Amino acid sequence: MNEIIKKKLLDKNERLINMVIERVKRDFLDDIAIIGLTGSFNTGDFHEKSDLDLIIINNTEKGWGISDCFILDDVGYDIYCTPWNSRIQEQSTLESPHVSSLTELKILYYAKPEDLEKLNDFRQKALDALAKPIGEECLNRAIKWIDLAKRAYSDTMLGEDVGSVRQASADVLYNLVNALVSMNNTYIKRGIKQCLQEIRSFRYVPDDLESLYMSIIEAPSIEEIRIASFKLLKSVVRLHSAMCDNFIVKPVPTFENLKGTYEELWCNYRNKMLYSVINNDASFAFLSAFGAQEYLDYMAEEKGTKKFNLMQYFDTSDLQVMNENFLKIMDEYLDEYDKVGREVKRFTTFEQLYAHYMDQ
Repeated sequence: MNEIIKKKLLDKNERLINMVIERVKRDFLDDIAIIGLTGSFNTGDFHEKSDLDLIIINNTEKGWGISDCFILDDVGYDIYCTPWNSRIQEQSTLESPHVSSLTELKILYYAKPEDLEKLNDFRQKALDALAKPIGEECLNRAIKWIDLAKRAYSDTMLGEDVGSVRQASADVLYNLVNALVSMNNTYIKRGIKQCLQEIRSFRYVPDDLESLYMSIIEAPSIEEIRIASFKLLKSVVRLHSAMCDNFIVKPVPTFENLKGTYEELWCNYRNKMLYSVINNDASFAFLSAFGAQEYLDYMAEEKGTKKFNLMQYFDTSDLQVMNENFLKIMDEYLDEYDKVGREVKRFTTFEQLYAHYMDQ
């Protein structure tokens, strides 16, 4: 871009910024707290048709009145507000992917010193979070994005035309980029224009990231879009799992954290499984096995107990096999009690239970 065009763009931006500030001072003096510059004109990565990205933080509902959309010189502009308690708060905790518009924001106007101080508090909170080492906090943040990517992938499978499937695949890609951002405890600095280049520089990414990323974009057919989306999703899920194994200290069973867990397994699932098998009720057995599997998975994740795979034994033609293996799993779970010195609370008479319960 030559210097004449660049100067013309910057002069136009200055006039637009001054126009917005003039309107604030006239009509919204108590309603707008901060106006800042973000986006390509802040990073320097702009072109002739780049719009002006302003962050306008409003203190009141009236402040929304500053919002407007218009086209000037063939460029569209969207003047909008950002409340403190939504986007700014989410950026400060790294829950929002748009952290750069907080940490890199160029301040153009602030109503009061306390407004600037408030913004700087949010900004420092984000910087403190970004300075933390990779660990449980950022890996847990990534789970939200991975789950959204899984939901988007299901939409690629449900879509019936190439347009809707391609749109869903873009959603898969968007959410997986955000997952990788969280997994590396960082943020995208230059928006979607340089997205691939930025995530390629992250320390923790799939080995074949670029080809997986571009295969979604370049896939010509519905089936190829679905396959490409699945491959990228699977690679990020595997990476996340490996990072969790490396960076998160796993819980271990203890006398206290196992309290009541065997009894709860018995209470919620043992007799349901037995009843469903006796009555050859495959639906009841299937859902009971699912519930038991979910419980066992939760215990393994939260308490550190052994992992079990009950669902592999489900077979509608022979429900008894599943029931037998469930009882074996219960026996193995009981071994966890033995290891920590805990005994099952088991009573043969109501009087025994009453005496125990009332004596606690």
